[in-house]
Parts: sequence; C-alpha cells; structure tokens
Amino acid sequence: MNTPRTAKEVTKENRPEPVTGSEGTGRRAAIALTGASGYIGHNLLKLLTGDYDVIALSRHGNQKENSPNVEWRSCELFSMSSAEQALQGADYAIYLVHSMLPSAKLTQAAFEDMDAILADNFARAARKNGIKQIVYLSGIIPGNIPQEQLSRHLRSRLEVERILGSYGVPVTTIRAGLIVGPQGSSFPILVKLVRRLPVMLLPKWTRTPTQPIALSEVLLALRKCIGSAGLYGRAIDVGGPGSMTYKEMMLKTAEVLHKKRRLFDIPLLTIHLSRLWVTLITGAPKEMAYPLIESLAHPMVVHPARTVPGISDGRIPFDEAAREALKEEDEAALRPKGKSAAPAKTNSGSKPKPAADVRSIQRVVLPGNTNTDWAARYYLEWLGRTLKPLVRIDYDGRNIYRVHLRASRTPILELTYLPERSSAESTVYQISGGAFTKKGDTHEGRLEFLQIPGTRECVIAIHDYLPSLPWFLYKYTQAKAHLWVMAAFRRHLQRLGAKS
Repeated sequence: MNTPRTAKEVTKENRPEPVTGSEGTGRRAAIALTGASGYIGHNLLKLLTGDYDVIALSRHGNQKENSPNVEWRSCELFSMSSAEQALQGADYAIYLVHSMLPSAKLTQAAFEDMDAILADNFARAARKNGIKQIVYLSGIIPGNIPQEQLSRHLRSRLEVERILGSYGVPVTTIRAGLIVGPQGSSFPILVKLVRRLPVMLLPKWTRTPTQPIALSEVLLALRKCIGSAGLYGRAIDVGGPGSMTYKEMMLKTAEVLHKKRRLFDIPLLTIHLSRLWVTLITGAPKEMAYPLIESLAHPMVVHPARTVPGISDGRIPFDEAAREALKEEDEAALRPKGKSAAPAKTNSGSKPKPAADVRSIQRVVLPGNTNTDWAARYYLEWLGRTLKPLVRIDYDGRNIYRVHLRASRTPILELTYLPERSSAESTVYQISGGAFTKKGDTHEGRLEFLQIPGTRECVIAIHDYLPSLPWFLYKYTQAKAHLWVMAAFRRHLQRLGAKS
C-alpha cells in the first residue's frame, strides 16, 4: 500500500540515471526546454540542470543571462525559422507551450488554432534538427466521452499531441489533471475563490471528480521520461494518491488557510455562468479562465490502462501539496524584488521594442485533394473576383501578388511567395510591401497556409503584420474587413467541398 509522502521527500527521491548525448561521446545530453521562464518551465529547469545541459527557450530569452549548463535563447514558435534555430544542438525537447493569452497587440485567433500552428512548427523543427524525443505535458482525457463532446481545451490538447507526433519524432505525453503549485492557472484560481468568498453556491461541476497532483511529482514524471525508449509513443496519466471533487478541494484549501467557509450545492450545471463569476472574483484573464472552466465538467481521473509504475502514482496528499504551494507563494511575496527601474541585463545587449503588430488566424476545410499551395493561390484569385468592384489583384506570373484599390496604381498590399520557407505542409507569402504595410526592424509580416497533419483542415494565418493605418482606424476597418473576408472564404470552401 502506498504511503503519503511530503513534497520534500519527493524532491530527495533518487533521480533516474541521466541519458547522454550522441552515442559514444559521453557528453551530457542537451535538453531544449520550451516555456523555460513559465510556471512549469522555470521549476523544471532547476531539476534538469544537475544532469543535463539545458537550452532554455523563451520569447524574450535574450533578456536572460546564461549560467552554467543553461543557455537562454529567444524563440518565437510562430516562426518556423526561429523554431529551427532554437532547437539546434538539442538531443531531446520538452514541450510546455500553451497559447491561451493574446500573442500580439491585436490577436484575432482562437487559442486552438494558435496551439496547432505552434505545435506544427515545433514538430517540423524537431524533425529537421534530429531531436530524439519530445516530452509533452497535457491534460487527462476522459475515456468515456466522445472527442467532439470534450471541452475546447481538452480537444486542443489532444490535437497538439497528434500534431507533435506527426513528423516522425517519438513523443511521450504526460497527462495531468489539476497541478497543485504556487503559480499556474487552476490551483491559484481555486485558492482565490476560497480566500475571497466566505459563502459559495456550488454548481454541479464542483462535484466532478479530478485527481490533483503536486507540482514536484509532475516535474519528476517529466524528468523520468527523458530518453526512456520504452515510453516513446505513449500517453501516460499521472495523479495524486486519490480522486477528489472540486468541492472537497475547496474545503481542504480552506482548512490549510485556516478559514471557515460555507458551501451550498445547487443542482445546476452552470458552466457559462461560472466562467463569468470565477473571472470576476479571481481577476483571471477570461482568455485563460473560460477554456479551463469549461473543462471542469469532465472527470479527470487517472486511467489504469494509461499508467506507468513510478511515474503515474503520485503520493503527496492534496492538503500537503496545497500547504507547500501556499508556503512558497508567501515566501515569494516577501522576497525582495530588486530595483524594478533598472533595465534587464540581456545576452544580446538589446531590449525588444513593443510593436503595434497583428496576428489573425482562421481555420478552413480544404475541398477534395487540394493542398496549401492551391489554397493560397485560389484565395487570392477568389479575393479579386469577390471584391471586384472595389479591388483588383495583379499577378506577375511568378511569385508576387499586388492588391490594388480599383482606382489606384499604388498597391495597398504586396505578397511575395517564399519557396525557401514553404514546404509540402505549408505555403508562406511575405507581406513585402504596399501602402497598408509598415516595415519593422524586428517584424516581418507574412501570410501562411498550414495544413493540419492527417486532416483536410487548414489554418490561414497573418503573422507579425504592422499596419500603416492609425491603430484605431485599422482596428475598426481593415481588421474587421479581414474577418468578414475570411468568414466568406470559409463558407465558399464549404460549398466547394459539398460539390466535390
């Protein structure tokens, strides 16, 4: 029978033997760690550096100082070239990316579509760099619920898992429910509810079972998967010593906080209403809170068929994990923050400038046996026909499309096909000029068509676009027009698909 362990006992547990780099060299293996400055990532970084050289990846990695066994690299996974450069020299990779929050000044995209692009770029970059294994942290997937009935968050986690494994690099997925740690998303939201509400009316979803697990045990599970060939291609559930309902976790958290709370059940499944009041009470961004709360209707309990002894079986009780997390949170709050006015010291000596950039992503279904190259060319031809009274599109017969207002000789947009950045899976055009485009030193606008592996679905994305119109005018004219055009193109492709 498993006996409960404290978080400190877990951290002292014997670590597995580290794997080495290229066979015969005896050198330490290099691990590329995405999200290294995030909640899970910065804690995992501490665990890995004892045995591995870590390539710590972050969007602003050039603002971090390298240290023994840690090399920081800036990485923008929306850019294929950036992803390829970031993974150079790595033997293994750990994928902790989740894009619930906006990634540009204006983001017109569902998080599922952003996650699909990020995972696809990462998997293709891993293939090109000869990565031996990708270790991915996901969520527990209920086994008795059809995929189409899962929450958007869990469907996206499954899609990312499939995309990561679509390019030949072995993937090991760790699936966890609620992770109990001092930061992150779900547990801090629960703590804020308990702290701020002396009386709570609990909807039906608070009686849904989940299997919370301490952060330290998730980190250890990720660490144990690295280089373990027997786990390649597997999805492994991890959880603490037993399942609990969210109501039980609230009561346990109240005990740890030494607070008396009165909880009353109500016989309704008010997920949509819960999203609103949880966001208002906790202050969590709705882009993050809404998808997470939608998932609370699903039981997230470890499946016996998806367990691995020594990895799946967490032993730290919820109250002990919660006590440790709250203690770390309190210690962090008391820790001196240093001179906030001083600029961050960087590897490159430069600090990125904020930009009025745009990211807009929409998903369509390709008809018949078409591909992304067809979709890109057809879209531009269709656009010229659809907006013919207002717009004309000129094609140079090779690589350049120019979009003109009907009466103007000067193009408003110029798109140049980039064969060196396109592939069988994607087609890329640079937004290379035009009156509606502002050139940026660090931003290179592009229009990309990416097919989701194994499906007829295609995401059409504008990345790093800098509009020349005044921001307020752009946001409520050109940006809105683009959404209307893409919705019309999606419907047009649906009609084509129905005919084929």
